[in-house]
Amino acid sequence: MKLIKDKVAKLSFVALLVTVTAAMFYAPTASAHGEKSQAAFMRMRTIHWFDLNWSKDTVAVNDTMTISGKFHVFAGWPETVDKPEISFLNIGIPGPVFIRQGSWIGGQLVPRSVTLELGETYEFKVLLKARRPGDWHVHTMMNVKGGGPIIGPGKWVTVTGTMGSFTNPVTTLLGDTINLETYNLSNTYFWHAFWYGLGLVWVGYWARKPIFVPRHIAMEAGKADSLITAGDRKVALGFAVGTIAIVAFGMSSTNAAYPVTTPLQAGLLRGMKPIELPARTVNVKVEDATYRVPGRAMQMTLTITNNGDSAVRLGEFNTAGVRFLDPKVHTDETGYPDDLLAEEGLSVSDNSPIAPGTSRTVQVTASDAAWEVYRLADLIYDPDSRFAGLLFFFDEAGNRQMVMVDAPLIPTFI
Repeated sequence: MKLIKDKVAKLSFVALLVTVTAAMFYAPTASAHGEKSQAAFMRMRTIHWFDLNWSKDTVAVNDTMTISGKFHVFAGWPETVDKPEISFLNIGIPGPVFIRQGSWIGGQLVPRSVTLELGETYEFKVLLKARRPGDWHVHTMMNVKGGGPIIGPGKWVTVTGTMGSFTNPVTTLLGDTINLETYNLSNTYFWHAFWYGLGLVWVGYWARKPIFVPRHIAMEAGKADSLITAGDRKVALGFAVGTIAIVAFGMSSTNAAYPVTTPLQAGLLRGMKPIELPARTVNVKVEDATYRVPGRAMQMTLTITNNGDSAVRLGEFNTAGVRFLDPKVHTDETGYPDDLLAEEGLSVSDNSPIAPGTSRTVQVTASDAAWEVYRLADLIYDPDSRFAGLLFFFDEAGNRQMVMVDAPLIPTFI
């Protein structure tokens, strides 16, 4: 009976080991994207991305593309999310299908985390180099310490060519040019295989002894000390000493081979230069806001005051990356993603030009299936049900003015 138990226990262990090993090498293709799963209030009341431009829809392996535009840091940042005092400009992609060659905010290179100020608007640019062929959804993204990744709009980009031709040349401090894609790769494989093999030897040594059920029986019988012999202790000591010696040897040989090194750079960049927007001459007061569930439409009552010297009209409402346009006032010519663009989604009860020095109260409706598709309607189920977004007004000369709005949002079901 004891022999049978030992064999069953060993077979169970081997099966578990095979399963874990297979799981390590199984990597299914990722096809989902996280913007829909992120809470609506996170996308509406944190970072507002606008004027975005993906320089290319199709790019070959080793070629570059840029993602540029602007983002506004919402002044009414949610209390449940840490402030963007430590933030990192990033790109949301399914794995290393691109490499980032540079990021800039306000014209300043930002290879590390930055501090962003609430209520400010910044210009940004990210330079990417295509690495892996396929169709990839490329998002803007801001990582905020304590707040997680805040995902912005995404657009499909096709990468052509073969991954085998990808190179990533860099010049070292000593003037040598190396390809980071393949540099010292054989050494990397060797050490991975070595430590993995050493681990298997360690596990195999203990697997040959009674495990699981027999060990449990010995523990229950108060004979735990009998499970580890003097020889086992010597073997464990040998493994420990050998591991330390190998690590010490590897460290010393590496230092000898590469005497000139610099540590990974950390720290925080402050003083990011925001965009100097012209003085705002249009003021907007949100009288009330409702979301009509059956019609998938948000309705706002706005009192608009024009303190400028030219008449203006409301042409766009932008929230969570979804753009609602009034085509009579403004149309998109930037190739913005179709699923995030409601070209006729904005209607105003009276959108005739608002003359200088006058005020008008209007009913504004932003309607499109994107409210449900991108789960923005889930906002009505939050304990703090508020919306936020950007209103863009245009004068007869095509000049644009941005106004930030936010207010409580009340659902209606009729």
